Amino acid sequence: MALAGLSAVFLFEMLDNSILTVALPTIGRDLGTTTVGLQWVTGAYTVVFGGLMLAFGAFSDRYGRRRIMLIGLVLLGLASLATGFVTTTDQLIAVRAVMGVAAAMTTPGSMALAFRLFSEDGLRVRAINLISTVGLVGLAVGPTAGGFVLSIAPWQVLLLVNVPIAALAWIGIRTGVAADTPEDLHRDPLDIAGGLLGTATIVLALVAPTLFVEEGVGSWMPWAASVAALAAAALFVLRERTARHPLLELRLLAHPLVSSGLAFKAAAGMAIAGLGYLVTLQLQLDWGWPPALASLGMLPQVIVLIAGGAAIRPLMERFGLERLAWMSSLAVVAGLAVYALLGSLGYVWVAVALVLVSAGLRVVGVVAGTNVLRGLPEDRTTIGAALVDTASEVTTGVGLALAGTILAAFFSGSITATPWTSAQTGEFRTAVEVGAFALTIVSAALVAYGIVRTRRTRRTPSLAPESPVLTAQSPSAP
Repeated sequence: MALAGLSAVFLFEMLDNSILTVALPTIGRDLGTTTVGLQWVTGAYTVVFGGLMLAFGAFSDRYGRRRIMLIGLVLLGLASLATGFVTTTDQLIAVRAVMGVAAAMTTPGSMALAFRLFSEDGLRVRAINLISTVGLVGLAVGPTAGGFVLSIAPWQVLLLVNVPIAALAWIGIRTGVAADTPEDLHRDPLDIAGGLLGTATIVLALVAPTLFVEEGVGSWMPWAASVAALAAAALFVLRERTARHPLLELRLLAHPLVSSGLAFKAAAGMAIAGLGYLVTLQLQLDWGWPPALASLGMLPQVIVLIAGGAAIRPLMERFGLERLAWMSSLAVVAGLAVYALLGSLGYVWVAVALVLVSAGLRVVGVVAGTNVLRGLPEDRTTIGAALVDTASEVTTGVGLALAGTILAAFFSGSITATPWTSAQTGEFRTAVEVGAFALTIVSAALVAYGIVRTRRTRRTPSLAPESPVLTAQSPSAP
């Protein structure tokens, strides 16, 4: 029951954006959404999720991971039900933002509790791999299932599916996970100022590129947002360095296992979000594929994400966790490069890119997250899991913002108003190429940094002490 509930939480995180992506053109036509508005239908969730995860991770480590997760699942169910009443783009963006709050309350605890079930790395990898498999099935099946649903039902149904998932997760966690005991938590005061500054930094950094496109470089708004983001980041670092009880102890980030794992997760999150956004629009709006056929076009990703879990354990035994993390990250970068260079030549190259990125994501999602938690003390596991998910979600938002902003900058007119003129078709294809190259360069830089940090891993001891087996119910829990 414990792992079933935790798996359902991760299923929501992975399924949510993936199942919505294939519906973006339909949503745009139904609600009359602009290019920027369409970007923020997915981006609002990501920005709020990424911005609040560290704060809720720290809060959970202090006041109970199980309690915060249960409250978040109730909020998720209610927000998902509200989707059925949405009639405007602004309403949909608001609902997505509330769902981001719920995700920030629930997701970090799933990895943290799974990690704490065992003290041996092999068993930890197997448990996290199981949870990841369930979630990645949602990521993989989401576009395919979403395309078929759109052929027989309105797009709102795609978000209502979160209601039964939230109910399943609530039952599994409520009945299968024991409440936190005082010795499993720490009572340091919560760093509210640090949480606000961290959230502001992330939100402002993701809003600024969109404002440059909407308002233009001559407007004061995008420049003000950029300066405010830099100022908030500087104040956040200063706060965490000087606070007696910081939200995030910056010394934890200096450990090679932690910093390299976060870099690899960040690269994978950016790649899968940016590639999925561009490919979905390319297949439907440029190549004219209907949603059902476009969903079939994502099948290479589906197959790799579902079947790839079986390869993680033998690969780990052969290469080790540290080496396997950077090897899988390089596959992600290679997939982006293939799409940037050859994706316009035909679907075969799009499929190759999807396979490479999905294969890399499938492996790095398990091993990099495990490495981060291996490098942290036991009473910081939820903030550690929040770090992992924040790295992934923030760069997911960056990937969407980068791809969407470049598309909005190059494309003139409404992107959902088809058929396009020949000039608009050329603008779209140029934007896709530039966006794919930008994603490749940024992801490659993150992976390169992670590889450099990985080389220091063997020379730096873990910050996490050895501990007895911690289980939700009993030492025999799976």
